[in-house]
Amino acid sequence: MKPRTPVIVNLIVVFVLLIIGYDMFVQNSSFLSSIYFWATVVIATIMVFIAHGIGDLIESDRFLKLSEEEKAQYIAEKKKPFYKRLWESAFKKQSNAEEEDMIIDHGFDGITELDNSLPKWWLGLFYFGCVFCVVYISAYAFTDFAHPLKEYDKEYKAQLASIEEYEKTAPKITVETAKYDPSNIEEGKALFLANCATCHGDNGKGGIGPNLTDDYWINQKEKDVFHNIFWMLENGSPNNPAMRAFIKEGTISGKDGEKIAAFVFHLNQELPPVTQAQGGAAPQGEVAPWVKGTPRK
Repeated sequence: MKPRTPVIVNLIVVFVLLIIGYDMFVQNSSFLSSIYFWATVVIATIMVFIAHGIGDLIESDRFLKLSEEEKAQYIAEKKKPFYKRLWESAFKKQSNAEEEDMIIDHGFDGITELDNSLPKWWLGLFYFGCVFCVVYISAYAFTDFAHPLKEYDKEYKAQLASIEEYEKTAPKITVETAKYDPSNIEEGKALFLANCATCHGDNGKGGIGPNLTDDYWINQKEKDVFHNIFWMLENGSPNNPAMRAFIKEGTISGKDGEKIAAFVFHLNQELPPVTQAQGGAAPQGEVAPWVKGTPRK
C-alpha cells in the first residue's frame, strides 16, 4: 500500500485548474473579484476535504489488514516528504527484490510476467511534460506570453501606428485625386452617421440640412455627386456656415471624406430618393445636370 497524496497538494491542483478554467472562458482577470468564482473555490475545497476524508477511512481499513512488516514499511514510506516520494517514483530504479514481489502468478512455458511500473525514463518525461504544461498555462493566463488576444491587440496597435505614420507622409487626398470605390460605402455610412446625420438625417433624407437623395442641389461645384460632396467636405458651403470645411479643419481626413462621398453617392445615385411624402425634406436649390452612374475618374 502506498501513501496517498497530501490534501494540500490536491487543493493547490484544484485551485489552479479553477483559475485556468475561468480564465479560458472569462478572458480577463475580473473573475478573481467575482463572488461566483470564490463560491466555486469554497465548494471545490469542501469536496476535496470530503474526498480526502473518505480516502482516510479506506486507508485505515486497508492498513489494519497489513502484516506488521508491511505496516512498518508503510509508516516509514509515509514519513518521507511528498516531493521526495514523487522524485523517487519517477527516477529511482527498482531493486531485484521489488521486481520479485511484482511477478504475476501465471506464466507459460517457463516465461513469467512482471506487473511492472512504467519505465522510469517514460515517467520522467511524463512528469516533465506536466511541469512544462503548468508553466506554459500559467504564463498564458498571467503574462503576455503566447496569449492570442494580447498578441492580436499588440499587432492591431502596431498596424494603426504604421497607418498613422504612413498617412503623415502620404499625399493628401483632394477633390482632384479623390476616387469613388464601392467598398468604401459601409465605412462611409459610419462616418456619415457620426459627422453628417445630425443635419442631413440617418439616410440622407434631410432635416436641418438639405435632402441628399434627390436631384436638387444648392451648391453645384463639380460635375458629379461624388466629387461635389467631397468638395463640400473639403471647402464647406459658401451659402451656409453650418456646413463646415471638415477636411480643411482637420475634423476628418481626405480618406474619410472619400468614404463619406462614396456613401452619399450610393444614396443619391443607387437608391430611390426619399420624397416629402416619405418624410424627406423639401427640395432646395436647382436640379443638377448630373448623369446617373459611376463618377468621373
